[in-house]
Amino acid sequence: MDAADENRTIELSMAELRLVARYCVESAEEVLGLFESDRPDDRRPRAAVEAAWTFAAGANRTKLQRVTAMDAHRAAKDASTEVAKHAAHAAGDAASAAYLHPLAKATQVGHILRAAAHAARAVELSASDEPGTGDRHIERARQRATPGLADVLARYPLAPTGKSRVAQLMNTLDAALRCPPTPPKRSGGSSGPI
Repeated sequence: MDAADENRTIELSMAELRLVARYCVESAEEVLGLFESDRPDDRRPRAAVEAAWTFAAGANRTKLQRVTAMDAHRAAKDASTEVAKHAAHAAGDAASAAYLHPLAKATQVGHILRAAAHAARAVELSASDEPGTGDRHIERARQRATPGLADVLARYPLAPTGKSRVAQLMNTLDAALRCPPTPPKRSGGSSGPI
């Protein structure tokens, strides 16, 4: 992608932004309990999830989403386990999804997919890195994605590559949503008269 493409803007409706926020907050909500079991008195990630739901349900984007997103990311730094850190990051990413920018930059894909990737990593770590756990969680996130979400994602460049497990999970989800698996062909019977 050249510099001209990176300065290209993408059309996004408020309904599409809400669709993205809903997808992200569903991911974050799945693992919120993993943070709360580590830090039961810290409401910052829950506040971020609530702010994300407020926007997804039709309220205007406000400072609430920005502030709670930053607070949830701060809560991740205070968490005592990696599981809780990823769960808090998922909540922060969900709240910040309301501010997906209409710029054709790969970094913006994080606003769409990073909450699901952090949630998958939290689940993976809570299962003691059992092989396949994170990938199964990503597959469920792929199945939960609507055609509208895949359409928004397709307007952006591919997710940035990285060496972290979260980046790998995000890349896996990105690829799966851009190239969904084709259903198997039916075998056996004929397809029509001979």
